Amino acid sequence: MLLYHAEVVELVPGGFVGVDVFFVISGFLITGLLIRELERSGRVSLGRFYARRAKRLLPATGVVLVVTAVLTWLSVSVVQWRVFGGDIVGAALYVVNWVLAGRSVDYLAEDVGVSPVQHFWSLAVEEQFYIVWPLLLVLVGWWVRRRTHARLRPVMAVAIGVVIVPSFVISLVWTASNPAVAFFVTPTRLWELGIGAFVAIGAPLWPRVPARVAWVLGWFGLVAVVVSAVVLTEQVAWPGYAALWPTVATALVIVAGFTSGRWGAASLLAWKPAVWVGGLSYSLYLWHWPLLVTATNLWGELGGKKGLLVAAASFVPAYLSYRLVENPLRFSKGLSGSNRLSLSLGGNFTLVGVVAGLVLVLAVPTSTTNPEQGGGQGQAAGAAVLGSAATGGGPTPGSVASLAEVEWYTPGATEAVTDVPPSYARGCQQDQESTEVRVCELGDPDGAVTLVVVGDSKILQWWSAIDQIAQDQGWRIISMTKSACGFHAGMQNQGAEPYESCVGWNENVRAEILEIDPDAVLTSQRKKSALEDPTDGSTLSTDAMVEALEEHWTVLGDAGIPVIALLDNPSPGGNVYECVAENPDDLSACAFDLDEGFDGSGAPSMLDAAERVDGAQTIDMSPYLCPDGTCPPVIGNVLIYRQGTHLTDTYVRSLTDDLASLLVPAVDRAVE
Repeated sequence: MLLYHAEVVELVPGGFVGVDVFFVISGFLITGLLIRELERSGRVSLGRFYARRAKRLLPATGVVLVVTAVLTWLSVSVVQWRVFGGDIVGAALYVVNWVLAGRSVDYLAEDVGVSPVQHFWSLAVEEQFYIVWPLLLVLVGWWVRRRTHARLRPVMAVAIGVVIVPSFVISLVWTASNPAVAFFVTPTRLWELGIGAFVAIGAPLWPRVPARVAWVLGWFGLVAVVVSAVVLTEQVAWPGYAALWPTVATALVIVAGFTSGRWGAASLLAWKPAVWVGGLSYSLYLWHWPLLVTATNLWGELGGKKGLLVAAASFVPAYLSYRLVENPLRFSKGLSGSNRLSLSLGGNFTLVGVVAGLVLVLAVPTSTTNPEQGGGQGQAAGAAVLGSAATGGGPTPGSVASLAEVEWYTPGATEAVTDVPPSYARGCQQDQESTEVRVCELGDPDGAVTLVVVGDSKILQWWSAIDQIAQDQGWRIISMTKSACGFHAGMQNQGAEPYESCVGWNENVRAEILEIDPDAVLTSQRKKSALEDPTDGSTLSTDAMVEALEEHWTVLGDAGIPVIALLDNPSPGGNVYECVAENPDDLSACAFDLDEGFDGSGAPSMLDAAERVDGAQTIDMSPYLCPDGTCPPVIGNVLIYRQGTHLTDTYVRSLTDDLASLLVPAVDRAVE
């Protein structure tokens, strides 16, 4: 796993299976410990169990989280502090896997970098399992004691089966339907811990396995684990069926270890250097990831060699915390004699981690809105300043030169990503998994003119302005949008893979539009290229996108439904809100060239398609975003860009009259 995280992906592209191996081993060790106690004394001391885990895990965790908060403060843009501070709190409380799962399907979180505590997700899953599993064992022990013929281990096997089977089914279903969430959440991973627990339950049986059979099983299992790390890639849906490979293989290695002898696979794992690294593994796991993330933040992509150096360097803090924090507290006689004291110690270290995260959150600077008027969006003119004359011989409003006079702006850089239209709160954008058409209505519900607004989030960003214009003009607006999916007949890419659900959604949307038969369709999109080969994510082509747009627009035009293309806004090529946060005294450093921004947007493909389709019209709002050929980050005290290439809702609202001056005549021409 260390090699995988260190970006030596060409060697171990499936290094992520290390977590699955860890789950099986953990389930085996902890369940074995609990079973032996239950057989020895007839009960499980929950206080002693949780006290042992508290003093074993929480002190090192608290130390690492404090250091991680400091490293994040030093190496990450201020706009990320609030998010990562929350992650650190989640890691301290062992719920960060749910935080990461939620973010994985949050389209508005696409600009969030790699979390410095992302590796804590597996520890969170483990600890959530160990909150429930000992309680289940206590219940099993209580039930067995009251039935003279009941045997502990068979009943426990049934109990763990109750955990394994539903969890595995959930894993299969969620991996197929929502793999991003399935990777992180606890229900899809419990079965892996359960496999280890099942092996522990069957421990009295494994010494009966013939030595030769155990020898074969052990080496087969070990080789299978290694091969899975070499053969599997991130393109495999995970965990799902595929996770059976490394988990069952790990179980075979454990089973074989009971009788395989000196030449078995267990002998290799008993090699002294391997044992030493194994003893350090927890500390090493805690430390390596924050250091890798910090190094990447400071120096860019590390590559294999630098990644290995940083990973190797993590042995130093891992060893120090192991010797100075972990072991002294773990083997302290005073703590060993008091469960209450051990739990208190763990709780205090957890509190330290929580405080470290909260401090990072609270360190985010306050908004840069108008200090004289108490802030708020209402005091900022935005696009209304465009065309105004310069005052007192100063620079033209909206020009790059005018940025030197900007003392405040809204939304603040740290709030920009939340400055979104109300369409998101209403759930009007379909996610990237579903092909179902999600419909929302705005404007005048009794309007004489009906427009369908369709496309990805680049048309959705105009929601507030379109809604106001529609109310003023008496238009009924029907919105149909899907995350990162334009309205066309082609195949987009989704990362390195074809975006198949986008095709299905487009087919459904086009049929829906033809059935509605609106007066016109208004569309926009981010993507400028589509795949020439729908099965190959590397065959991107602008010609393919132009043809895909032309096909959809022609079908609508032939049905008497004209298309109005609201051209994609110029693309800044980076996060403007992050740039202004880092350059508060030189906002001009965040300006970019209009021509470059235009070429990097979806506008060129939309323009070319419109020229091929009779009756298609285009609307270009770039003069209101880049008034002098250069695109400033702030106009009229309003920050223009939020997530990626999207416009802030505050600036869109200030463009309502300007958009109306172009959209109203276009609709009038469409309905003539």
